Amino acid sequence: MDITSDTHSQHISQQFNQDLEALKSQLMAMGGLVEKQLQESISALLEGDSTLATRVRDNDTSVNDLQLKIDEECVRILARRQPAASDLRLVIAVIRATNDLERMGDEANKIARNAIDLIDAGRIPQGSVEIRHISEHVRRMLRDALTSFARFDTELALSVLQEDDSVDTEYTSAMRSLSTFMMEDPRSISGILNVMTVLRALERIGDHADNLAEHVVYLVKGRDIRHTSIDKLDAASLGHSGSSEKNSGNKPDQG
Repeated sequence: MDITSDTHSQHISQQFNQDLEALKSQLMAMGGLVEKQLQESISALLEGDSTLATRVRDNDTSVNDLQLKIDEECVRILARRQPAASDLRLVIAVIRATNDLERMGDEANKIARNAIDLIDAGRIPQGSVEIRHISEHVRRMLRDALTSFARFDTELALSVLQEDDSVDTEYTSAMRSLSTFMMEDPRSISGILNVMTVLRALERIGDHADNLAEHVVYLVKGRDIRHTSIDKLDAASLGHSGSSEKNSGNKPDQG
């Protein structure tokens, strides 16, 4: 379902409609900025581009400023409009989502800082293949989580939740391999620790993308699944099957 649909556009006040649309647009802008930071921090690391890494490191305040702006707008809407039902869930979901996006920005900043250390050292001692593979996986999760939020698409959100287990498995395998390599070559310890920090940051970004998907389910279905095992969730339990929801124009539950 498209974010510009009529789900939240049936209020008497046209200004309220505009407030809600602006809130969603600002969240997508923040998500796009975080996605760009992640992409550039990984590119800087793998391509040995210290200038790009420095730029990502120094631009961290942009994400923080957007979070403050969106939070202030949410507080204003809550105080002046007193939203209910799905409108209230939208504001709450946006507040939660901005917190996760801000944390992702921090992790991208951490990747950039470690990239600078590795570039200064001359090379990545080991782990570039793992970084590339896991980063592609995590970036896809983030992109899909943002798309699911924009479209109110719980089916896509569920796919993000399922992807997180794969990232965790890849991360664990990579860390085990790097630990073995570090023991075999003590000279590589410093660089390997930097690589491990990068991989840990990527795994955390995946966790936050997972959180974004959970917020989508809360927004659309009114179900808080933050402490629910993925094994207990499926398309049927979320109230749809196949791709019918995103094509049928169904609205978020109003209750």
